Amino acid sequence: MGERDFSDPSEGIFMYTTEGIFIVDQDGMIIRANPSAEKIFGYPENTLAGRRIEDLIPKRYHKSHPSHRKSFHGESQARSMGLGRDLYGLRLDGSEFPVEISLSPFSNSTGNFVIAFVIDISVRKEAELKLIAYKDELEKKVEERTLDLRSTIESLETIKNDLDDALKREQELGSMKSRFVSIASHEFRTPLATILSSLSLVEKYGNLNEIEKRDRHIQRIKSAVRNLTEILNDFLSLNRLEEGKVVISSETFEVDILMEEVYNQVLPLLKKDQTIVRQHTGSLRFKSDPRLITNILLNLLSNAIKFSANGKTIRLSSHLDDKGLVLKVKDEGIGIPAGERKRVFERFYRMSNAGEIQGTGLGLSIVSHYVTLLNGTISFESTENVGTEFTVVLPES
Repeated sequence: MGERDFSDPSEGIFMYTTEGIFIVDQDGMIIRANPSAEKIFGYPENTLAGRRIEDLIPKRYHKSHPSHRKSFHGESQARSMGLGRDLYGLRLDGSEFPVEISLSPFSNSTGNFVIAFVIDISVRKEAELKLIAYKDELEKKVEERTLDLRSTIESLETIKNDLDDALKREQELGSMKSRFVSIASHEFRTPLATILSSLSLVEKYGNLNEIEKRDRHIQRIKSAVRNLTEILNDFLSLNRLEEGKVVISSETFEVDILMEEVYNQVLPLLKKDQTIVRQHTGSLRFKSDPRLITNILLNLLSNAIKFSANGKTIRLSSHLDDKGLVLKVKDEGIGIPAGERKRVFERFYRMSNAGEIQGTGLGLSIVSHYVTLLNGTISFESTENVGTEFTVVLPES
């Protein structure tokens, strides 16, 4: 190759700039290409001139490129090529690489031309891809850490809730213990004092041969012992229920026979001139736990007797059909105050109108536990100073 004249600075720039420079006519023919362009596209020196520009782009773009080229020749200002799109060049060996292209149109007496400035941006693209991959990996790690953090927070929330529940149970237990001590000290002290005083009087009247007075105090002793037994049974029943030691034992039994047995058990508890009217309707044979049903009825009936005055009537009824067993206990007692009905089944709760009537406040709580164990329901209707009716509905097991 002969000596080149670089007295024109533009020729020096053309030859030695690191950007690839092409001069292309309006038909897409390469008029000139600088050494950097040849190096970028992998062509030997002085072999690009005379080729079509489409030879330097991937074949998948050949169809659309001529129309893009023609539309550009209609413009009068320089611009970047392929704005918003990735552009690729095609080397002589067939490999593709990302490029950035700027186009500048010009015209002279021989025709319309375009100067194309081409930069190989493979290194930048590789860095961008690495940055995208790093960003994706970072987002993935952030997401994983977020999930771990969310899981940790949920675990901490669960632990907090468990601790809150444990604290609440501990507070309830402390409250129960306080109420137990208060109730037990009162409920045990009264019958024990009655027993002690009555025993002294029985001994005195026995020596004086006053049989009627002695018998009256013997009855007081028996009543006091029954009260103590009832209190102890309540505490023992509650303890077994709380510890989950009550096991359902289902068997088929005659409902009317069970009702008669319950009736006979509560007869000794009746106050002066109190009566129990009982009635059964419907089928007779029922499968469930007769022991728990007996305990439910004994608790409800003993409450009805306790909270009803002398001479009042207590009604015990049962009805059995395909829907289940319905038990009702109705009294003519003091009733339940309207503002306290939500607390009826709470442990140790005693109604404000109970006065000096003895009791632990556990009976209805125990009944509610038994009904739940039998998958049944319990409800009541009450009018203060008129009476209360409890209804228990039990399915067959």
